[in-house]
Amino acid sequence: MAIGTGIFIGAIVVLVVIGVLAFFIGVYNTLVRLKNDIKKSFANIDVLLKQRSDELPKLIASVKGYMKHEKSTLAELTKARTDFLKAKTLAQKARADDIISGALKTIFAVAENYPNLKANENFIQLQGRISGIENELADRREFYNDSVNTYNIRIQSIPDVFIARMLRYTSEQLFKAAESDKKDVKVEF
Repeated sequence: MAIGTGIFIGAIVVLVVIGVLAFFIGVYNTLVRLKNDIKKSFANIDVLLKQRSDELPKLIASVKGYMKHEKSTLAELTKARTDFLKAKTLAQKARADDIISGALKTIFAVAENYPNLKANENFIQLQGRISGIENELADRREFYNDSVNTYNIRIQSIPDVFIARMLRYTSEQLFKAAESDKKDVKVEF
């Protein structure tokens, strides 16, 4: 074998190794970015959940005098807020969030029975603020689910699946609405 052929084969082997290494690094960096996007998008949801939680005592205080017959709803809302503040995991926060969302729907629906409350400036401002936060939460949950979906697809697709397995990356859970959130709010007059 000629020296020129050996150098040529050696160069090809080096180029193939560099190509494989570059590919591995590219896939690795993409998976890391996607995993961090999920963490960031949940942190954004968490910020809004905290803001909503901070607004709840004001809302409860503004409706307490009017809604004497709905004490159980107000108690449920207070307990859910406490549970949210104590929650450490995504699942715990999601459960508390579901309860808070359900209780807020009930309070806003029941408020229709109290004309003085509906006209109360503080209640109107708080209702608008919390409704705005709920809309932002819906947007951020959608972004979170998009991030999770993109990540889950990548770690299950060839060739990324092999690198994901080496890194022990597993599928992430989507942020889902609770069954209670899918039901209509029952309003009795």
